[in-house]
Amino acid sequence: MKKKPCYRTPLAAPGIPVRIDRMVNPAGARLIRQVSLAAILLASLLIQSYAQEALSNVVVEHNILIPAADSVLLATDIYRPAIDGQPLPGRLPVLLQRTPYGKSSERFIPQASYFASQGYIVALQDLRGRYASGGTFTKYNPLEAPDGARTVEWLARLPYADGRVGMWGTSYGAHTQADASKLNPEGLSAMIINMGGMANAWNHAVRQGGAFELGRELTWAFRQIPMEIDDPVVKAHFEREQVDDWYHAWPFRRGLSPLSIAPNFEDYLLEEYAHGDYDEYWKEIGINWEEYYGRTADVPMVHVGGWYDIFLSGTIQNYRELSRRQATPKWLIIGPWTHSGNERTYAGDVDFGPAAAIPDFHSGFQVRWFDYLLKGKKTEGIPDKPVQLFVMGTGDGSKNEAGRLNHGGYWLEADGWPLPRAKPDTLYFHADGSLSAQAPADSVSSTTFTFDPDHPVPTLGGNVSARVKDGAFDQRERPGFVGCRPPYLPLRARQDVVVFQTAPLEEDVQAIGPITVRLCVSSTAEDTDFTVKLLDVYPPGEDFPAGFDLNLTDAIMRMSYRNGRHERSLITPGEVYELTIEPFPTANVFKKGHRIRVDVSSSNFPRWDVNPNTGEPFGSSRRKVTADNTVYHSAGRASFIVLPVVEREEE
Repeated sequence: MKKKPCYRTPLAAPGIPVRIDRMVNPAGARLIRQVSLAAILLASLLIQSYAQEALSNVVVEHNILIPAADSVLLATDIYRPAIDGQPLPGRLPVLLQRTPYGKSSERFIPQASYFASQGYIVALQDLRGRYASGGTFTKYNPLEAPDGARTVEWLARLPYADGRVGMWGTSYGAHTQADASKLNPEGLSAMIINMGGMANAWNHAVRQGGAFELGRELTWAFRQIPMEIDDPVVKAHFEREQVDDWYHAWPFRRGLSPLSIAPNFEDYLLEEYAHGDYDEYWKEIGINWEEYYGRTADVPMVHVGGWYDIFLSGTIQNYRELSRRQATPKWLIIGPWTHSGNERTYAGDVDFGPAAAIPDFHSGFQVRWFDYLLKGKKTEGIPDKPVQLFVMGTGDGSKNEAGRLNHGGYWLEADGWPLPRAKPDTLYFHADGSLSAQAPADSVSSTTFTFDPDHPVPTLGGNVSARVKDGAFDQRERPGFVGCRPPYLPLRARQDVVVFQTAPLEEDVQAIGPITVRLCVSSTAEDTDFTVKLLDVYPPGEDFPAGFDLNLTDAIMRMSYRNGRHERSLITPGEVYELTIEPFPTANVFKKGHRIRVDVSSSNFPRWDVNPNTGEPFGSSRRKVTADNTVYHSAGRASFIVLPVVEREEE
């Protein structure tokens, strides 16, 4: 019998004694067969010491002003490798990150210094209107694309640069890479895009299925606005405001919320909300990549995402489309991570084991990639196949010392996405709450629940970001989560959550790839929402006596956008509609004895804004009405989920 490869954590730094396997992991290093948490901690400490040492091997020029096309000056710090305070001679490749978070913060200085010490010129730039740069800031400003492209070309012409510029960055730092690449600037040569680079903001990250990503967008504004306020008294007052309190006051009216203290933030947020239809607004270069794929620079790219990251859908789409259209190689790496969580073994209340983390992601990992992409040095850190996926769910379900569920997992290599060997497995909803491969036989069968917009289902993890808690959690209400109320029961106990689940599984089921849910539904309202959530349900055990309802992925559909994103269309109360909802993809082993579960409801707050059910234009409604929403599960009106099932390798 074949012996299944044992996947563990990637090598983080030299000096850690480990035995390695012959298989290649996603971080590109060889896979460690035996490693401990102590080794990971040691790797982290070594990386920190390397960063400190790097500071003495670089020279920095601060606030070099690069002119934008409209003459706005963009402040840039340039790091160069040095010996005894003198820059190294010769020409070197450049690494660039553009950021709204302050180029001089401790978030970036150690990384820039480390990259420079490894033989790169490194440029950190404040976006226009932020910190030392001129101009006015607004989120996803369409001017960021020409600003980035002009900066790339300016840096490529430096007398000590070799003409090649690589870009790196996470989240907003990933968006700025995408923006620059859409204008195909001369000199752009490689990109490592970590958890960002939206394919289309209407489809994910700002809106989804017609609903507004309230938790992410409002929270990000609350966190960033203090940087825009000059008056210390006013700033102190604003910082006393709690975004958790203001979720419930949404939708805001212009000038009547804390956002009005920074009009540039208020303007973009309310405009995002008001633009429901997919019009020219959503095609602007700062919030859309799919409209610009054909113009994008054809350069090698590493697309990195997380199963619990808000940009996961776009990360996968960008990889697929650019791989299909362009000649240069593209890679896709997805771990069990929340937004920016690459160096952690856990997401929320669930741990995936030492293999899950890339402890040197922000240092050695990216240097290994740039050494390959810009210097042609292919080390053991570069995988042979383009797709590297972490498959969750092979753990024993015990509780670790941090109190987290040991869900486990392993790394899988593939030649492309989705996996060719994935087979669709359809599971149907039934009146008794079961979920099975047998299609419903009843001629009439449905479940009706009442959706009250004043008591929405609270968000308990998932693909969110900012201060809304993201990741994997037991789906039980608790203190510290917006909208949760005593006595803090499981979400499955709510009358507005309709649960469909399998019997305990007789064998492991491995699902890797896109998820599709088809619902037949109706409502008493002219507009309402339907949400779906896929869960891995643990049976009761010693460490978790009540079991553990682990969320994997979810999605929402606003009924007025059931026909697509281009035009809002209200529904007829009582009429039955077919919906196709596509949650973000996932990769998980549902182990023997577990249950596969789908929850259907009409809210997930504050991740998404709550539909008032009135059908009135966005932003103008001051009313909320309850709606009786119905899910059908009969022979003629079947509702079901389609899972991409992949057979597990022989042990």
